[in-house]
Amino acid sequence: MGFVSAVLGGRIRIVLVALLVVVGGLGGAYAMGILGAPSVDGIDNRFAGVNETATVIETDVRVSNPNPISATLSGISVDYSVSMNDIRMANGSKAGVSIGKGTTAIPLRTTLANERIPDWWVSHIQNGEHTDLAVNATVTSSTLGQSFEAPEITRPIDTDLLSAFNSTETREVNADAPVVSDPVLYINETRAEWGETTEEQTALDLTFVVHNPKSYPVAITELGYGISMNDVTVGNGTTESEYVIPAKSTETIEATTYIDNENLDEWWVTHIERNQTTDLRIEFDAKIDAAGSTFTVPLDALTYEKTFETDIFGNKGDSETGDSTAANGETATETSQTGQTTTASETDTQTTTAEGQTTSSPTDSPTPTPTPTTTATTTQSESGTTTTDDGLL
Repeated sequence: MGFVSAVLGGRIRIVLVALLVVVGGLGGAYAMGILGAPSVDGIDNRFAGVNETATVIETDVRVSNPNPISATLSGISVDYSVSMNDIRMANGSKAGVSIGKGTTAIPLRTTLANERIPDWWVSHIQNGEHTDLAVNATVTSSTLGQSFEAPEITRPIDTDLLSAFNSTETREVNADAPVVSDPVLYINETRAEWGETTEEQTALDLTFVVHNPKSYPVAITELGYGISMNDVTVGNGTTESEYVIPAKSTETIEATTYIDNENLDEWWVTHIERNQTTDLRIEFDAKIDAAGSTFTVPLDALTYEKTFETDIFGNKGDSETGDSTAANGETATETSQTGQTTTASETDTQTTTAEGQTTSSPTDSPTPTPTPTTTATTTQSESGTTTTDDGLL
């Protein structure tokens, strides 16, 4: 009897829906609670190409029609946006969509203007190398006369670009000049942290603990640097301060280098082309006055390299479905200075090891005891502008 009632009840419901379609339309059926409201089951995103000015994002918005009838709901429109640290990176819309019973994937093709990348970068650095990604979608049915907002999808994006620069490894500075014996200096410690970040540039504050083993003062009159990301030069220049290290003394040298933010959109293109992977490289040279001579020394021992990956939409490894914003964790793979690759997730710990270097005794002074090789351990959790379907904002 229960089965018969259920069947009859289902048929009566369908008949009522049909009558309401004829008499009052689907809007009336929705108002009376006979028709259910569509909802967004999920949003899948993936990067689908990049050029000098724009990055293509392909999106599938999965809309569910819960009603037990095969009739379609027409007049569906979808509005969609992606924000990073509250900066609108991409938005798009699609109208005139019909969905049948069950779940329908509505495809959108939107674009991120690469010129937005410097603004996001500034927010990312100012926020401690942290980004909050937010994806929002709204479905509107002109048939039902209602809009239905999907729950906001959020996920963290974190990077750790500098901590491995912090080292107490002793490294030699060799002049390779006939007027002075090597090593001319020792670098006993290096530290780095982000400085003031403006719309135009990102400051990188560096600290070097330098020991002079000579019996006479050695001056560093200029420190040059070059910063590149995927071989794109994002910063270069020289510091203006002069430092004199007295004989057989140790001094702390502080220098500020800068990333030119206007170059970051060019870097972003390479980051996407390489499947969200970047090789960061910082190189140094110094102009030194010693023993009555001036010479420029490449500081190869201080060259800093780090490979980092991002997974903006949270599922980069999926070959078919692309990046899904429904995921909650950010995974990153980083390669240390020694070339050893480690994988870090949101709660994993990444270990970067600096190789030790044996120092030799100069002929005119004893060698200071090198600082033992250290292991720098960092916690790593890593882990655009759109318009109406194919447009550029």
